Amino acid sequence: MKYERLDHTVLTVNDIDATVDFYSRVLGMEVVTFNSLVNDRKALRFGDSKINLHEVGKEIEPTAENPGPGTEHLCFIVTDPVEDVAAHIEAQGAVIEEGPVERVGALGPINSVYVRDPDRNLIEISNLIAR
Repeated sequence: MKYERLDHTVLTVNDIDATVDFYSRVLGMEVVTFNSLVNDRKALRFGDSKINLHEVGKEIEPTAENPGPGTEHLCFIVTDPVEDVAAHIEAQGAVIEEGPVERVGALGPINSVYVRDPDRNLIEISNLIAR
């Protein structure tokens, strides 16, 4: 198999509205509403990918074996300097938990800052470091 990209992931959250507010206002993602067989659902789009949202206790099947809020660590690569991203995050009232700090991403070294979303998922926002 040859993989092209990650299409989407799913976050199980306590409060869809709080999650949508954080990811759109603090992280600048686009909010998408789409119809499914169940009801209108919310997702967050960024680049060529999206995050579907499930409310805890109302997950859409099939789902992970043990879905739950606060169980994810997501890393996003951005083109804006990570220092500018950190300043924006803090201006929105969110707290940078760590960084900027150098880490290793899928394609090599990255410069990262960490913030937590409303469910305490760890969100890493990074720039690729050219070497």
